[in-house]
Amino acid sequence: MHERVSVIGAVPAPPAGSVRPAPAPAASRRRRRRTGAGSLGRPPGWLIIPAGLAVAMLALPLVGLVARVEWDTLWQDVTAPTTLEALWLSVWTGLVATAVCAVLGIPLGVLVARSSHAVATGLRVVTMVPLLLPPMVGGVALLYLLGRNGWIGQWLAAIDVRIPFTPAAVVLAQVFVAMPFLVLAVEGSLRTLSPSLPEAAATLGASNSQILRHVTLPLAAPGVIAGLTLCFARAVGEFGATALFAGNAPGVTRTMPLAIYTAFNGAGVTQGSAIALSLMLLVTAVGVLLLARAWRPAA
Repeated sequence: MHERVSVIGAVPAPPAGSVRPAPAPAASRRRRRRTGAGSLGRPPGWLIIPAGLAVAMLALPLVGLVARVEWDTLWQDVTAPTTLEALWLSVWTGLVATAVCAVLGIPLGVLVARSSHAVATGLRVVTMVPLLLPPMVGGVALLYLLGRNGWIGQWLAAIDVRIPFTPAAVVLAQVFVAMPFLVLAVEGSLRTLSPSLPEAAATLGASNSQILRHVTLPLAAPGVIAGLTLCFARAVGEFGATALFAGNAPGVTRTMPLAIYTAFNGAGVTQGSAIALSLMLLVTAVGVLLLARAWRPAA
């Protein structure tokens, strides 16, 4: 009986009588990558009509906005003092709101992902309610909580602390509407992780806090960063809750969405500036989506 001899570094020959599965042809693999057809197969051709109408309904209003931009005066509109005030206020409040969401939302996302089914369901419902409520309702809720006669606001008023109609109110309104995006992104990212590495770290004596800091969060970093970018975009674009809870004072609480609304009501900001601000928000949204996609592990 002769033994098979394999060269070091070569692939061992299969046992006699065994059948090695034939690899998929390279052309077939390229075709699947090109067409996007996977295990679900190609979509039916008739879907092109409703899908095309859906794309048109989403894209044509944005095309109309871009077509309305006065390119000759765009730079003057963008650099107008009232425009820069609204832009700067939106940027710095959005950054502060995103930082607050990171401090509070990441722990909440971890808790939702690692809790029992009943606890996770309850926390998820509380997290998703701001996504389903009209933003105006969120502004009313914040006003009745932190206003002068609110549950907490009356205690703050006693020590001469006022939150509504201040920049702090802008930040709180942005946090209320933007935090769910971060929490859901963190939860989804953690639920897709394999438990093998955290379990291995536990067997080596790492504490729960060490596992979270050095294993879990680094592995979930792409999802966390994507959630933060979406959180910032939502904060910058917030309108309804800010209008009711923070007001529309120029240079104090008038963010970019409020400046756009004010312009089309004939006060404060020209319509050219409003269109320029709208274009800037559109560019910001597209950039944030591209950045969020770039941080996905499969990107």
